[in-house]
Order: sequence, then C-alpha cells, then structure tokens
Amino acid sequence: MRPTVPGFDESVAGHKAECDGGHGFAGSHFAGRQDFAGTLTGDYVDHGEPPWRWYLLGELTLRPEGYVDDTVWCESGHLFIG
Repeated sequence: MRPTVPGFDESVAGHKAECDGGHGFAGSHFAGRQDFAGTLTGDYVDHGEPPWRWYLLGELTLRPEGYVDDTVWCESGHLFIG
C-alpha cells in the first residue's frame, strides 16, 4: 500500500484553478479527458514514494455533464492556477 500524507497549502487556498483528468473506459487501458474549474481549498494529499500530489478543487464552476460531486481531486501536473 502506498503511503498517504494529507496536508494544507495556504499559498494556493482560495485561488481559481482549472484541471483536467479522466476516468478509465471500462474494459480498456484508455481514459477520457474531463475539464473542471473552481476554487482550490488548499487541501492536498501526497500518495506514494516519491510523492504524487493531488489538490482539492471546490466551488466548481465547470464540470462534466453528470458529475454530481461538489469537489474533485486534481493531480498537480494537470492543475492550472489562474
């Protein structure tokens, strides 16, 4: 099991941001791209060694059709802070 370390990054909290990501297609090794926009909460979680950082995006102003959650975790390499 990968180590998981939560944290808070005050330097990004409250900033508008966009990210893209996607779920895998069932029965394949492919994923679709989905776009999100909202406000960073400042919460993050690091997974693995070396750490792979994910930031929590809330107050979503853009989300894929049918996405019902109020937040989404965005991988730092796919996060664009405005």
